[in-house]
Amino acid sequence: MEPHLWPRPQRLQVRRLAIRRRLTALSGGVCCPARWRRRPIAFLCYVLSVSALRPLANRVALYRSLPTRLLSRAWGRLNGVELPTWLRKPVYSLYIWTFGVNMQEAAVEDLHYYRNLGEFFRRRLKPAVRPLCASSSLISPADGRILHFGRVKNSEVEQVKGVTYSLENFLGPQRRQRNDSSSSFRDLLLSSPDNDLFHVVVYLAPGDYHCFHSPTDWRVELRRHFPGSLMSVNPGVARLVKELFCLNERVALTGKWQHGFFSFTAVGATNVGSIRVYFDQELQTNTPRYSKGSFHDRSYVAVGDQVLNGAGEGGVALQKGAAVGEFNLGSTIVLLFEAPNDFKFTLQPGQRIRVGEGLGSL
Repeated sequence: MEPHLWPRPQRLQVRRLAIRRRLTALSGGVCCPARWRRRPIAFLCYVLSVSALRPLANRVALYRSLPTRLLSRAWGRLNGVELPTWLRKPVYSLYIWTFGVNMQEAAVEDLHYYRNLGEFFRRRLKPAVRPLCASSSLISPADGRILHFGRVKNSEVEQVKGVTYSLENFLGPQRRQRNDSSSSFRDLLLSSPDNDLFHVVVYLAPGDYHCFHSPTDWRVELRRHFPGSLMSVNPGVARLVKELFCLNERVALTGKWQHGFFSFTAVGATNVGSIRVYFDQELQTNTPRYSKGSFHDRSYVAVGDQVLNGAGEGGVALQKGAAVGEFNLGSTIVLLFEAPNDFKFTLQPGQRIRVGEGLGSL
């Protein structure tokens, strides 16, 4: 009997079977693997669509497996390629339009002046556009957005709201020890039981000014460099990847200010393999090879007199507002500091902030 003369239920069953076979073929069924070899783009689209349906944990693991360090080094080389003069203005104008860069604040507004993307990213500002807040004991070290701030509780620090990371994993082991075995890692950092430990996280977007400055008068005693991943530190990613700041490459400067312990950590991110500290020419970030979980220390105390050009307590003295270093693109600054219990922040979560604006005071 001809198919069109079959009973209606039988015709529907045959149609369903044909549709099912068709869907199996389109979804990469084992019956026709050669088809996907002939259609690499279709296969890639299928893989991406399936990845989107996978559990969140699998997608995070897939993202963490990406070669972000290699991509960042490639981006760094691209940034160093000198652009023809005629191409500079259209390229930089597109970047300015995309990320909302305010070139009126730049020390050099002429776009033809910047030979490559790297120079444009690290552009300097006019001296008067970032006045320092005299009434605040602590000022913002960078232009950006406040992700989180507050007191450090239970030796855990908030990455973004609701997501924490270990303070010990972030800063690494400390030389200072206490006889009391019940002391937490947070307590090891405090010089006085009457003080508390506070933190501030500032996120720098790609359109922000990329240099970072000293938030107060203090002395840097140690530089600790943690090689690591270079995942994005965008708040959306930070909510998904636990202990992201502990996994990423970072440079932690630790020392003392007038109230005790003080640390300033520059966290790297995708396309931000280059973290530069002006007073430390030995620092090399995003090198091709590193040991997972390792870190490299450099003490400034031994050479303090030489650096400071005079006798002192040792370490590198930084004045409030002084330029400390730069990122190659946007990233994150984490401040961890000891202060009296009555220290008050003058911030709101998510607010925009600029270098020199007050973070808080006593």
